Amino acid sequence: MRDVLAVVTVVVVGVMVGVEFAVAAFVNPILDRLPDDGGLDARSDGARVLGRVMPFWYIGSVVLGAVWAAVTWGDAGASFIAAGTLLLVLSVVMSVLLLVPINSRVATWSREGVPADWKQQVGRWDRFHYVRVGVIVLAFTLLAVALGRAV
Repeated sequence: MRDVLAVVTVVVVGVMVGVEFAVAAFVNPILDRLPDDGGLDARSDGARVLGRVMPFWYIGSVVLGAVWAAVTWGDAGASFIAAGTLLLVLSVVMSVLLLVPINSRVATWSREGVPADWKQQVGRWDRFHYVRVGVIVLAFTLLAVALGRAV
């Protein structure tokens, strides 16, 4: 059962990391290059859709990591699991304090009702998101190392 928990945790976190990396490295840069601010509607829609899904994914990842750390406490790799889970907690705190407030504003925007500084706001969100992606990549790496040590 512990092996199943380990694999599920690493897969769930790994897919989350892939989605967040894709947003940072590909999706938002592509949207920002669309002519006539064409990416504005897509960013707003993405903020609404991902804003509903990602909280469950992030919290679920933390819960999986915490359960895995608890059931393996004292075993080889448990410190990697704990450290990875703590980084996931940090990513949730960063999200709530830094990214969600901006994301909540972006979700309400339309071309008819966009603030004059909207590009600066999404730029700020992007910079915070790059840092968060780095944090969750490191968390995923630690969890993957722990999985490798467990099997």
